[in-house]
Amino acid sequence: MMLTDLTIAGMKRGLAARDFSATELATAHLSAMEQARGLNAFIVETPEIATAQAAAADAALARGNAGPLAGIPIGIKDLFCTESVQTTAGSKILQGFIPQYESTVSGKLLGAGAVMLGKLNMDEFAMGSSNETSAYGRVISPWKARNSNRELVPGGSSGGSAAAVAARLVAGATGTDTGGSIRQPASFVGISGIKPTYGRCSRWGVVAFASSLDQAGPMARSVEDCALLLTSMCGYDARDSTSLDVPVPDFAAGLTGDLRGKTIGVPKEYRLDGMDATIAALWEQGLAWLRDAGARTVEVSLPHTRYALPAYYIIAPAEASSNLARYDGVRYGLRVTPPGGNLADMYSATRAAGFGPEVKRRIMIGTYVLSAGFYDAYYTQAQRVRTLIARDFELAFEKCDLLLTPTAPSAAFAFGDKADPLAMYLNDVFTVPSSLAGLPAMSVPAGLSPDGLPLGLQIIGRPLDEAGVLDAGLAIERAAGFTARP
Repeated sequence: MMLTDLTIAGMKRGLAARDFSATELATAHLSAMEQARGLNAFIVETPEIATAQAAAADAALARGNAGPLAGIPIGIKDLFCTESVQTTAGSKILQGFIPQYESTVSGKLLGAGAVMLGKLNMDEFAMGSSNETSAYGRVISPWKARNSNRELVPGGSSGGSAAAVAARLVAGATGTDTGGSIRQPASFVGISGIKPTYGRCSRWGVVAFASSLDQAGPMARSVEDCALLLTSMCGYDARDSTSLDVPVPDFAAGLTGDLRGKTIGVPKEYRLDGMDATIAALWEQGLAWLRDAGARTVEVSLPHTRYALPAYYIIAPAEASSNLARYDGVRYGLRVTPPGGNLADMYSATRAAGFGPEVKRRIMIGTYVLSAGFYDAYYTQAQRVRTLIARDFELAFEKCDLLLTPTAPSAAFAFGDKADPLAMYLNDVFTVPSSLAGLPAMSVPAGLSPDGLPLGLQIIGRPLDEAGVLDAGLAIERAAGFTARP
């Protein structure tokens, strides 16, 4: 077995048994990255840093004081600020920006001994569901549909993370999820990914898109690997006012996959008109697997689900228009100064050159819904709907412990197939409601489409019940026996 095929848990065992060194592990992954540059998964590769960190991990392993992730090769989504390594959020406006500080989440992973292989490509400012909006070119999925050579999207915005994990270029990666950007790409490339409860992982040092929704989480090839990464990523941070001061369990140690005594809710509103028959069948199969693991299933209602997407596409752009106002060419990043222009001319020229079309579209929507005449009609109304959506989940969780739904309405699609922004936004129909409610949710690969492409199932849990979500994920993973690879 090649070193790059091992899971994180397998790598930990091999390193502990001295079957191979962290340096050998890093070298194997760096070589895989070189051979797979055609996927465009990385914006910046950091081989020198990885080699030094791997040597440090080997020394710590020899001394017997290594961290829980010592020597594990990971990729960091380019939304996390990394000290002395360019961080661009996939945008031209931040090209050349070198942070002098480390984001809390990446700092925790590196502090646990992980080895950083580079910064992963992503949709610009995390705005997109297909990784087509990156200023550094699109990421290509390592998967191909049966009997087709068309290049497929890896999902977004964490498309670089998804593609790199699926193609075995990294053992795990950080992603961020605002409306589904960990779960939907995980579903598209056949890996696992979990968005923890809002506030579980610090947002400090993560380039902001929509501050009341953004949440970091891990992406890996198994549920156990996600649990191992998540334990290191979580924790209270005084620098983030939304950070939750709650104990962090050892998620991997608590995994059982035993669902006896648990009730799984099936939201009837997620049975969309014209739903893909394969996805509907997979959902039923998933429920049967959970029943086999000891759970019982019950139908629940989330009546405001149909308003989730419209509410999300008001709240998220509104927060984005406020957050992205800081990119003006004055303090850092791109600056475009028109000849003879004043300060306002520099602002508009810099933003016109620095932001891509999707980011401009969302800034314009956000500015519109926050403007004096429309604030109450749109933004305030959307926030009320958000409260109702959260209340729906609270009532549903009085009848059940977890919810099971599909992750995405389709398998991965080819580039250019969804040119219309609205068609693209509909990709998030199953993932957005739990984001608006701040709930933990995970995607686990569960089967293949008729074209041989991965399909995921989504588990949604109560606030702070990541352990329950991971357990249900493990039950699905064991029952599905998903071994397909790109």
